[in-house]
Amino acid sequence: MSTLTKTEGETAPTGPESFLSVSDLRVRFSTEDGIVKAVDGLSFDVARGRTLGIVGESGSGKSVTNLTVLGLHNPKNTTVEGEIVLDGKELVTATEKEMEKLRGNKVAMIFQDPLTALSPYYTVGRQIAEPFMKHTGASKKEARARAIEMLTKVGIPQPKSRVDDYPHQFSGGMRQRAMIAMALVCDPDLLIADEPTTALDVTVQAQILDLLKDLQQEFGSAIVFITHDLGVISEMADDLLVMYAGRAVERGSTAEVLRRPRHPYTWGLLSSMPRLGGSIDQALTPIPGTPPSLLNPPSGCPFHPRCAFTGEVPGDRCSTERPPLGEGRAAACHLTAEQKQTFFIDKIQPRLR
Repeated sequence: MSTLTKTEGETAPTGPESFLSVSDLRVRFSTEDGIVKAVDGLSFDVARGRTLGIVGESGSGKSVTNLTVLGLHNPKNTTVEGEIVLDGKELVTATEKEMEKLRGNKVAMIFQDPLTALSPYYTVGRQIAEPFMKHTGASKKEARARAIEMLTKVGIPQPKSRVDDYPHQFSGGMRQRAMIAMALVCDPDLLIADEPTTALDVTVQAQILDLLKDLQQEFGSAIVFITHDLGVISEMADDLLVMYAGRAVERGSTAEVLRRPRHPYTWGLLSSMPRLGGSIDQALTPIPGTPPSLLNPPSGCPFHPRCAFTGEVPGDRCSTERPPLGEGRAAACHLTAEQKQTFFIDKIQPRLR
């Protein structure tokens, strides 16, 4: 059975505008091989009308964090500690019945692959109408009209006839639009988008991003946008959280983090990105090594086994002492502020031109 408790620890800076506040969140999975520390002391805030981007490699804890916000973890092998407050309501200790009232109503999620998230046995219109009927008590006729309205909003052509189609009759981009329609049918205050454009071509990807921005302006929703694509994040997010090995390693406004990153892991992510206008002969600079196993994460800074700057920190602090993530604009790194600025300007920035 899962253990749901509150713990004391690092807290996110909360304010009157915070709609979702996550403080010192820890998520652990019991497996045959041991305990997986999927999320390890994570804190962040999201305000209404703003978009928080969460980036990091696969296995960094991005999706687990947001599935936990929705209460979509397996209670048989999961331990959740910390605090998740949504519009003043504590979710870690909420019952399943209470979470069912919130999912699809106050908070909704757009999944990465709509072909697996949408049921092949029911029409697209029925799947959009179902949460609307459940949360509003609308009749089937009213719910069908609402489904057609939402398909129209997300740009599905001929919505009155396509409402009766099945997911396999939609293209990939249209399925993703239908998934967005289903997520927004009850006008949720918080929308979680889990890599919603990963499987789409560039043209459709741009259309989906524009759609999400337009719908956010219309509904005033807070958005948590999960991705590994920094180009997408630069277009979508107001604020940015960089995750590594279940922890936040850097936080700030998107413009600040992308233009003046302060953590070696963020430097690595930026250096490994291809750039338009760059020389075709210029090699990308990958991050050496592989992400750590969360069964046995490294001591100290989790990035230190892959970091090229550990020799710049006196002693063995990188391998023994966990660097804290401060308030506001911050990076969890033992390098001094002067070192971060110097190394970025001298060694990293030339690679980004």
